[in-house]
Formats: sequence, C-alpha cells, structure tokens
Amino acid sequence: MGEQPKRDLEELVGAGHVLVTPGERLARASGLSYLDLVRRRGFGDFPVPDAVVLPGNPDEVQSVLEICARHDVGVVPFGGGTSVVGGVAALRGDKSAVIALDLTRLGELVSVDPVSRIAVLQAGVTGPEADRLLAGHGFTLGHVPQSYERATIGGFAATRSAGQASSGYGRFEDMVKGVRLATPRGEWKLGVAPASAAGPDLRHLAVGSEGALGVITEVALRVRPVPEVRRYEGYVLDGWENGTAAIRELAQRHVLADVTRLSDVDESEVSLALNDNWKTKALRRYLKARGVQAPCLLIVGWEGASKHEVSRRRKETTRVLEPYGAVRIGAALGESWRRGRFSGPRQRDALMDNGVCVETLETAAYWAELSDLRDAVRAALTATLGRAVIMCHVSHAYETGASLYFTVLTARDEADPIGQWQRAKAAASEAITGIGTISHHHAIGADHARYLPSEIGEIGVEVLRAAKKVVDPAGILNPGKLL
Repeated sequence: MGEQPKRDLEELVGAGHVLVTPGERLARASGLSYLDLVRRRGFGDFPVPDAVVLPGNPDEVQSVLEICARHDVGVVPFGGGTSVVGGVAALRGDKSAVIALDLTRLGELVSVDPVSRIAVLQAGVTGPEADRLLAGHGFTLGHVPQSYERATIGGFAATRSAGQASSGYGRFEDMVKGVRLATPRGEWKLGVAPASAAGPDLRHLAVGSEGALGVITEVALRVRPVPEVRRYEGYVLDGWENGTAAIRELAQRHVLADVTRLSDVDESEVSLALNDNWKTKALRRYLKARGVQAPCLLIVGWEGASKHEVSRRRKETTRVLEPYGAVRIGAALGESWRRGRFSGPRQRDALMDNGVCVETLETAAYWAELSDLRDAVRAALTATLGRAVIMCHVSHAYETGASLYFTVLTARDEADPIGQWQRAKAAASEAITGIGTISHHHAIGADHARYLPSEIGEIGVEVLRAAKKVVDPAGILNPGKLL
C-alpha cells in the first residue's frame, strides 16, 4: 500500500490502529475452511492484506471507505474470520492494494428497547458478547450457529446466518429489523417499522450482501427474553426416509422443537463409535431389541419461560414422533450434544494433524427433492474422493423443506491436498445445482460465486451488479466475493 493512503488512514484512526507487521496481516488473511487451514500448514500460498485497519466507530468506517475509494484500495470487512467459503480472503481484484477492515472495536450495545424488544448492536460484537450484553437487560438473541464463539453480529447479517435453534428463534435475517451500512457513496440506513409495503424490502439486499454492497456497522435486532428452562433430548428413528418424514410432519404441523437435528445412518454410527463404552453397547442391544435396523439419531431441544411451556411444547413434538417409532434415548444424549456442539473445530485440527482431509458443505431443498439431493451429493463425493466417510444431517427444517449438512473425511492426498478437495467440492456443487441451493447458511464468498448465476439467473446477477455499481462505483468492496 502506498504511503499516502497509509498516512491518511493513520491520521483517521490513529497509527496504532493501522497494522502492517506480517503476523498482524497474516492473522486476517483468510477464514477457517479446510483449504484455508491446509494452506496455513504450508500446502500452498494465499493472498495477504497490505494492512489491517481497525476503525473505532461507524463514522470512522465510513471515512475509511472514502479514503480507500479515493486511493483505489480494496477493502475486505473482517469480523470473527470464520468464513468457510473464502468470504474474507484478501483478494484485491484489479486494485493495487487491499486492506482488511477489522471491526473488532465496534463492540458496543448501542440501545435496548424493552417495549418493542429491539436491541441495536455494533457489528464487531461476538455471539457470546452479544448474549452477555443483552442478558443484563433480560434478553437473548437465541442465535447459536457453529461459529457462535468467534463470529460477529456484522458477519451473521452479512452472510444470512442460521443458528442451531433457528426453528424456534428464526434465522438471523428474521431477527434483523434495521441495518446501518457504510458505503463509498455515503451511509445507508434501513428499517423504520415492523413491516412495510414501501417497495421491496431493501434490508434483504443489505443482509446477505457479504460486504460487497457496504460494510455493516450496526444492526437492530429482535430479541427474546432469556429462557428460564432448557430441555434437550435424544431419540432414534429407524431409517433416513422414516426420519425425514417425521421431521417434515413436525414442521408442517408447526410443532418443531427449537433445535431439531436428524443424523443419517453414517453420521449416527460415527457418533456411537466415538462413544464406544458400556452405555453405547447397551444402547445398541436395546435398539436391536426394538427392531431398529438403521439407527438415525435425533436431537431435539426446547427453550421457554417456564417448565409448563417447555413441557407443553415437548408433548406436541413427541406426539408426532410416536407413530414413526421414535425411541427415546433420554436427556443425557441431548445434553451431551449441547455441551459439545462447539467442539468441531478442535476435533478437525486433531484430524488434520493426523493426515485427514476433513471438511463440511451444506445445502437445502424442498422436501420432495431432499433425499435425491443427499444421494446426488454423496455419489459425487464418493466418485471424486474414493474411499471416504460421508456423513449428513438435517440441521434446519421448514414447512416446505430442510437443509442438509455434510461432513467429509478421507485420507489427505499429500501430493495435492488443495486440488483433492477442490475437485470434490466442485463435483458436489455441480450435483447440488438444479436440485437445491448452493448455500443454506455458509454464503457465497469466493468459492460459490461461479454457481450463483445458475440459482438466481443472469438477470439476477445483473441486478446485483447494478446495485454494487450504485453504492461502490470503484469496486473497492470485498473484491471477488458474491459476484
């Protein structure tokens, strides 16, 4: 980066908030995908930002963009750095320099309206910190994705995040009531009422824009009272088709638990194998005695203001499960899942240390196509990788369909680990195209951009390009992402 833009940025945010050492820049150079991690282990190169800039408030974010537009410097917004689709890669496009715009200092709870149940949070607040700040007012977001421990409010909004309890609390875009963005053309604020017929809802253009249409600095969010009671349980259903039919009926009768997660036979077998003790052996014997041939584990969890409320909702859910032969395993399995639900990244590090290629991908489809989609993705991955463990679960369910979340493990190709996964991911993405969405909650980033036209059409891409041209005429915002 040239000296003049560096001096201008230092004058704005202070020299101590413009970081240029290799370690500081490297720390904001990529996300947490398998390819990001394997490159960090020495299997290839990746771009590194020329500097890291840490603005202290929304006005400084706005000024940073104006400086970068003036000097034609690319800007990559950076929150928790948890993107797994190349969303925070330091791509520069046609720019001579690029900065990582670290929003960590935007960490305030701006306001709470307890009457309307709306809280305004700055973009750099992490999931745990948001709940800590809101708990002081008796509220919670109820938004708990796998990235919860590190990801930020701005990142949740920019990627249309979905939490594990979205059946009860809603996806993140359902929570967003207003948004404040900085753009090279000026500040953009959206959201003035609970509902509006004043043209298309442009909040949904900002939410999911992945930093390509502006930098989200504040988000107004619907909040809920902190639940007094939480109850998580485990069940087993016999077979994938039977299990998904049960989940579909729960969704269509509107009696889903807040958390509803159904594992297929392969994922269930791995879960049982990882806990191979006398209790697991006894469970296997019990399931066999009950006639269960293809166990599919189901985790359900309810949260509410009272034991009575949770008990009532639990009865509504279990009443639907009974005709599908659901075998109750008990609260221990549900609580075990709840306590360990953020352990995946640590387990992945251990597997990678032992030469394993381990990655995830996700999609969603209508109920009528859901099993076809699962089969197609599994076939594509198997054909590309050969011997591999391919696990799948329903992570979110809706009246009309559900999401599928795949976890893949195979021996790492030491000669070409990057190409190995790139080929597998491309095959899976091609299998998804035309059946389901290329992303249910991981977003587009750089990795999925080539598949977006197939989903939204060329006219849709032109609409997005036109919007970007209006707010970002020089194209400095998150080059190479989304479009």
